[in-house]
Amino acid sequence: MTRVLALFSGSLASRVAAKLVERHPAVDAVSLIHFRSPFSADSDDLRELVKGEWTAVPFRTQSLKREYRRFIEPGCGFSLDGACVSCRSLQLSRAARYMQRIKADFLVTGDRIGVHGVEREDLMALTERVGLEGRVLRPLCQSASRKPRTLEEWASLERTRTVELEDRAVADLGRGLDLDPRDPLASRYRCKLTIPGFGERAANLFQEEGFTLNGLRLLDFALYYKIEPDTKVVIALTEAEKHELQTLFLPQDLRVYHSTPHGPMALVRTDWTTKTDSERRRVIELAARITATHVDSARATPVAVYFRLESDEETLLFNAHPFSSCDEILGLAGVETMALPERQAVRA
Repeated sequence: MTRVLALFSGSLASRVAAKLVERHPAVDAVSLIHFRSPFSADSDDLRELVKGEWTAVPFRTQSLKREYRRFIEPGCGFSLDGACVSCRSLQLSRAARYMQRIKADFLVTGDRIGVHGVEREDLMALTERVGLEGRVLRPLCQSASRKPRTLEEWASLERTRTVELEDRAVADLGRGLDLDPRDPLASRYRCKLTIPGFGERAANLFQEEGFTLNGLRLLDFALYYKIEPDTKVVIALTEAEKHELQTLFLPQDLRVYHSTPHGPMALVRTDWTTKTDSERRRVIELAARITATHVDSARATPVAVYFRLESDEETLLFNAHPFSSCDEILGLAGVETMALPERQAVRA
């Protein structure tokens, strides 16, 4: 009996690869495994997709959040360019362990050569590193001109001519397998590190000592200011953003908000213990002015904002003078941000 385990992200590529292998006459049983990471959002829609397309197929999810610290800890040589290879290495390692548990003979992936800078040599090296030589099936890395006679042909990247399948070709394969080619979960399960701006923010964060997953979640917000040497000001504008930001406040964070219920709210994070009184006042004043700049009112008029430490019940009022524009904020010495696309794209 031939049993295979398929890496399943919910992307069209992973669905097509798993379905191709499932329909191979040599395969008797298929199981699906989905790895959750800090760089993609969880959703019940994934389980609904599996129920609709994979009736009676075992489906398991596992978290890799702790393992991801291996390649994002400061001093471990993190490279944004090599993040996809490092991520694949983690997933293959965990999948190899799970294969032993369920006695699977092969592992299926939706890898495509050339996607996110992963080349054939990278895939071969990863397979060897986790001890799965000849046991990783990559149907989307094979020649599109003919179907493989054996599973081993899907596992051979050296002997089989490979092609770079475009998205359209993968969609065509999906239609032929009775899959929805629209890839309904692609935007939700796309890795955030591939989004322009987010990856640079993450790489910058990973250089800090003692960063946390809480700090990583702050990178999702479009209005994210970093003020040297160690201060971050994160602005929430919509009610949905404010609800999300509310869950991320730590006791030492400063909350800054407009006097009206629908105004912006800011989370200010810094190491207050290392600052003098004048440096603390400068951080508070700057955060208040940044918050005031995002209030929908005349820029020349002082804006009343409140602020308080989360660990302190005392709330203070500050009349902040808004900056003339966001460009003026970024023109200040030691202040930077990294542009992100629309908020919806960032929440991939």
